[in-house]
Amino acid sequence: MIVILKQNPDKAQLDMLTKWLDDMGISVHTTVGHLQTILGLVGDTSKVDIDLIQALDIVEDVKRVQEPFKNANRKFHPDDTVVDVGGVKIGGGNFQVIAGPCSVESEEQICAVAKAVKASGATLLRGGAFKPRTSPYSFQGLREDGIRLLVEAKRETGLPIVTEIMDLSQLGLYDDVDMIQVGARNMQNFELLKELGHLRKPILLKRGLSSTLEELLMSAEYIMAGGNEQVVLCERGIRTFETYTRNTLDISAVPVLKDLSHLPVIVDPSHATGKHSLVPPTALAAVAAGADGLIIEVHNDPAHALCDGPQSLTPKNFERLMRSIDALRPYAYGREA
Repeated sequence: MIVILKQNPDKAQLDMLTKWLDDMGISVHTTVGHLQTILGLVGDTSKVDIDLIQALDIVEDVKRVQEPFKNANRKFHPDDTVVDVGGVKIGGGNFQVIAGPCSVESEEQICAVAKAVKASGATLLRGGAFKPRTSPYSFQGLREDGIRLLVEAKRETGLPIVTEIMDLSQLGLYDDVDMIQVGARNMQNFELLKELGHLRKPILLKRGLSSTLEELLMSAEYIMAGGNEQVVLCERGIRTFETYTRNTLDISAVPVLKDLSHLPVIVDPSHATGKHSLVPPTALAAVAAGADGLIIEVHNDPAHALCDGPQSLTPKNFERLMRSIDALRPYAYGREA
């Protein structure tokens, strides 16, 4: 349920309304917009008397929200949320590119790639320390050493770092990580999401392989219900009957999610396609659709990468893509002229 207040509401009446709702066990989330103030009511609102609230002088309108996600809902929060990752802002017109290797392999590799992507315009560094792999015999990442090397690359370049968490037991290792990524396989790991909700650290939440957009938003709701509203959604392709690409990029997810939610939306064309030749055109499609950013895999020697080499761009090709992105962004959907 949302309560839309009139301009300059009387503070005494507002405090009385808030206390009354709180006594009923209803959480009140206040959003102050450019033109109006909205109270988002979260909890069992079936016992709330709409007519009684509408009769208050400070109330303009009361509406019930049908969607199961509340905190992530744009009806609760009409203005775009801007997520700050180590001083780099995502959302609300702030477009960012997260780039780096699928997996951290060595200090030389991660620092070289970090310097290259920064020179091309990337503003955040990605790199896997813990790697979820389909085969137990595949490279699983450098684990704690991988995080240490990411921190070293951050020290050398100044780029905030983004890396994936696999399990709650690893959480203590992420103090120096600027943004924690929840991968597609963990999108519905609800105990992990609840714990991340207690942090005050940005979370990059990837869509599950076969998840609907509502399921993605409900996973974001788990994080936000714990008090952490710094969530960025990521479309990374879904599993369909098509086998030519690694996954099928759902480009329509970008405008749909931005219509339903105030959270920033970025796109991962690397995992969506699985082929480096397809990354630039799908990345540009995401930009045109109005995405708030991209996360792209870049490796200085893709042919010998320990993980996902076929979908990784070389630094040179990444630099070319960044020039194309800069040329296209003024014409992106939803961007003001």
